[in-house]
Amino acid sequence: MTAQTTAEPGYYGRPVLKEPVWKPEVAVYFWLGGLAGISAVLGFTARLSGNDRLARRAWFIAFGALLPCPPLLIADLGRPERFYNMLRVLKPTSPMSMGTWVLTGFGGVTAVAAAGELLGGVFATLGRVAEGAAALLGLPLATYTAVLLADTSVPVWHHARHHLPFVFAGSATASAGAAAAILTPSQHSRPARLAATFGALLELGASFAMERRLGPDARHYHEGAAAGPAQAARALTGAGAALMTLGGRRPLAIAAGVLLLAGSLAERFAVLRAGPSSARATADGGTVRG
Repeated sequence: MTAQTTAEPGYYGRPVLKEPVWKPEVAVYFWLGGLAGISAVLGFTARLSGNDRLARRAWFIAFGALLPCPPLLIADLGRPERFYNMLRVLKPTSPMSMGTWVLTGFGGVTAVAAAGELLGGVFATLGRVAEGAAALLGLPLATYTAVLLADTSVPVWHHARHHLPFVFAGSATASAGAAAAILTPSQHSRPARLAATFGALLELGASFAMERRLGPDARHYHEGAAAGPAQAARALTGAGAALMTLGGRRPLAIAAGVLLLAGSLAERFAVLRAGPSSARATADGGTVRG
C-alpha cells in the first residue's frame, strides 16, 4: 500500500520541501549531454556496420554537443572550482558525482575519436580505440540526469523514477538521430532516421506512461510554467517523427530533424519546470507519496 503523508510547514514556518532552483542552463546541459552521448553510440554502431560517412558526422556531432556541457554545468554550480571539487571524490551512490566523472571521461575519449576523424594517421588508430569507450560512456551520460532528478524528494520527479530514464533515453536518441540525419547525405542516413523515429516514439510513449503513473501530480505538466514546453515537446516530437517516416529525401530529413531537436529540448524544459511547481504544491498542503 502506498503511504500518504500530508506535507506540513517545518520549523519557523519554513516548508519541509524546498523548491529546486536549477537555472535554465541545466535544461540545455541535459539536452546537449543526451545528444552527445547517443551520437557516440550511433557513431560507433555506424562504424561497425561500415557506414563511415554516418560515423564521421556522428562523432563530430558528439564532440560539438559536448563542448558547451562543462561551461553550462559550471555556470549552474556558480564557481569553476566546484566542478573540480566534485572530481576529488568518486561516490558511486551519488548521481551527481558519477555524472561528473562520466562527463569528464566521455569528453576525453570523444575528443580523441573526433581527432582521429579529422587528422587521420596514428590519430585514426587511437580514435578507433576511443570510439568504443565513448560509446560505452555515452549511454550513462544520456540518462544519468534522469536518475539525478529522480533521486530528489520532488514528487513529480521521484514518483516518475521508473519512467524518466526512458523519457530521457528516447529524447536523446531522437535528437542524435535527427542531428545525424540533417548532416548526412540521404543514401547514408537511413540508420540515423530510424534511430530518430524510434527515439521519438519511445519518448512519447514513456512520457504518456509517466503521466499515468503520476496520477494527480501529472497536472504539473498541464498547467503553470511546464505546460507550454510540455505541449511543444509533444507536438514537435510527434510531427518530427511523422515527417521522418515519409522518406529519405534530404529536405524532409532536415525539416524533421529540426522539429525533433526542438522537441527534445522542450521536453527537458518541461521536466525541469514541473519540479518547482510540484514542490510548491506539496509545501502548500499537498501529499507526499512514499
